[in-house]
Amino acid sequence: MADDSADAILAALLPVIDGLAASFGPTCEIVLHDYRRGEQSVMAVSGAVTGRKAGGALSEIGLTVLAQGDAAANDINYVTRTEDGRIIKSSTMPLRDGAGHVFGALCVNVDVTALRQAGDLLTALAGTAPVQVAATTFSNDFDDVVDALIRAEEVSRGKPVSSLTRVERLALLQVLDGRGVFTVRNAVPRIAERLGVSRSAVYADLNECRKTPPVDPQHHSNSVAPVARRHQPPRTEESPGAVRRPVTTSSEENR
Repeated sequence: MADDSADAILAALLPVIDGLAASFGPTCEIVLHDYRRGEQSVMAVSGAVTGRKAGGALSEIGLTVLAQGDAAANDINYVTRTEDGRIIKSSTMPLRDGAGHVFGALCVNVDVTALRQAGDLLTALAGTAPVQVAATTFSNDFDDVVDALIRAEEVSRGKPVSSLTRVERLALLQVLDGRGVFTVRNAVPRIAERLGVSRSAVYADLNECRKTPPVDPQHHSNSVAPVARRHQPPRTEESPGAVRRPVTTSSEENR
C-alpha cells in the first residue's frame, strides 16, 4: 500500500532529522512535511530557524511542490528571506511513496544572515549593489501564508483585491492557482472572504480560469517567480498520480 510505504518513510526519517540539525548547529533547522495532512503539513521540526513547530503550516514553497505534483524535484540551496529580515538558505527534497507519488518533503533551512551581511559589506566595498531576496512566509498558521500572497498581489496591482474587476479577479485566481493555493483544503472560503465575494463565485471563476486563461492587460504578475523555479505546468487529475486535484463545487466540499 502506498500509504503504508509513506508512513514507513516518515517513521524512518523522524530520528534522522535531530541528528542532521545537531550536525549543522544552531543556525540549522530540519522540517519534515506530510502533505497528506493538508495545510498543517509540518510533521516534525528540529531546530528553530523559522519558528515553526509540529502541526504548523506549509509555506509558499510547499504550495509550489503541491502545484507541481509528481513532477516535483529536489530544489537545492535557494535563498529566501523571513518577514523579520533574516536570510535563509534552503533545500526542499520531495518524498515519494512506493508508487512514486509525492506525499511530503524533507526541508533544510540554514540561517545565513551573518554570512550574507559580511558578503554585502564586501560587495559594497567593491561598488556592487547587494542582491535583493524575496520574502517567504514561515508560519504555524496557513492564513498567514494566504495573507502574504494576497498582500503581494495588492502591492503589485496597486489596489486592494476587494476592488478588482471580474477580469482582474480571474487573473488573480489564475496566479493563486499556479502557486498551488487551491491544492489545500478549504482554501476557497479563505480566498472568497478576502475578495469579498461568495464561495460559489470563486468556484465558478476558478473553473473558468482553468478552461480559458484570462487576459489582464493592466497587470502582468511576477509574484510567482520567487518560488516557481521549475517551469512545469501544474498537474491535474487527468495526470496519473498527481497531488493536485481540481476544485470541486461547494456542495461537494461539504460532503
